[in-house]
Amino acid sequence: MSRIIQILGVRGIPAQHGGFETFTEHFSIYLKNRGWKVTVYCQDEGAGPIFEDEWNGIHRVHIPVTQEGAKGTIVFDWKSTLHAAKKQGEIVTLGYNTAVFCALYRLKGIRNIINMDGIEWQRDKWSFLERVWLFINEKAGAWLGNHLVADHPEIKNHLSKFVSRQKITVIPYTADLLDSADETLLKQFDLQTGKFGLLIARPEPENSILEIVRAFTARERGITLVVLGNYDPESNAYQKQVLDAGNDEVLFVGAIYNQAMVQALRFYARFYVHGHTVGGTNPSLVEALGAGSPILAHDNKFNRWVAGVGAFYFSTESECSEKISLLIKNDEINLIMSAASKKQYTQNFTAEKIHGAYEQLFAENGF
Repeated sequence: MSRIIQILGVRGIPAQHGGFETFTEHFSIYLKNRGWKVTVYCQDEGAGPIFEDEWNGIHRVHIPVTQEGAKGTIVFDWKSTLHAAKKQGEIVTLGYNTAVFCALYRLKGIRNIINMDGIEWQRDKWSFLERVWLFINEKAGAWLGNHLVADHPEIKNHLSKFVSRQKITVIPYTADLLDSADETLLKQFDLQTGKFGLLIARPEPENSILEIVRAFTARERGITLVVLGNYDPESNAYQKQVLDAGNDEVLFVGAIYNQAMVQALRFYARFYVHGHTVGGTNPSLVEALGAGSPILAHDNKFNRWVAGVGAFYFSTESECSEKISLLIKNDEINLIMSAASKKQYTQNFTAEKIHGAYEQLFAENGF
């Protein structure tokens, strides 16, 4: 066992962009504390040479790229792959969006575990060519990775259509357990504890945001629905529809990157609504469990496995509206559902369980 790990596929640490970055930040520190030497590749904006530094005992390799968006990510991933292939240590690749590059590791005999991160090519937001690229890379990742991580049993079922089930291990995401939060932060949005529901999601059709907002505004509620996310009604017709469906009881607060603020919203919300219809284990849903939020989720096999039997589920706008009414009116139901969320989190999604599962996987694969 080399006990040397290189992590690729994220924008970098400390986390600023999303679930994989947050996982990488926490997991790399966990591994460092367990005696591993950890390198994380970080994407920087602009021109310049590759440089390296240390952050909290984690080695970082910074790769500047001048391209923006998806092109920049592809360039960064390619340069990261070339750099990592010359270094000592096994590879953990988070995401398969450029998995064709992993052929280099195979040619050089470097072991590589890939987290396959959902069925990305099925998402509505991608163009036809983007879907083709993601479809090709999903297959490439499945074949080129020495072992695969699926974040949900249904993702494992999907991947096992073209690789052996023995090559796939299910390890979901983790999130922080919230026992407290800064209640004074609610004043910024004139909110009161337990007097608002919460929705955090990218403003895309597959996340059922329009249906949820319509369901909420179907009647007067007496509380607020707080919606996080960047909305641009001038350039996006769907986002304009969502904004137009709101009323004075729906508060669109934009994207919030202040972790303390997001934690306060999660912890003091009366309930959390999760409309995702595709994908595996969604980090935002796990975070809601860790906050002890009563959960109302879209009824599908992905969400049911994560949120468990203690959550409410909806398939239609009218069903969503009725469940929202119950969550607003019935304090006893809320208390029962809050306890169920915490139990589901503790049994399945703690950092100790998830990080330990990865380390066990490393041992099984000779890392």
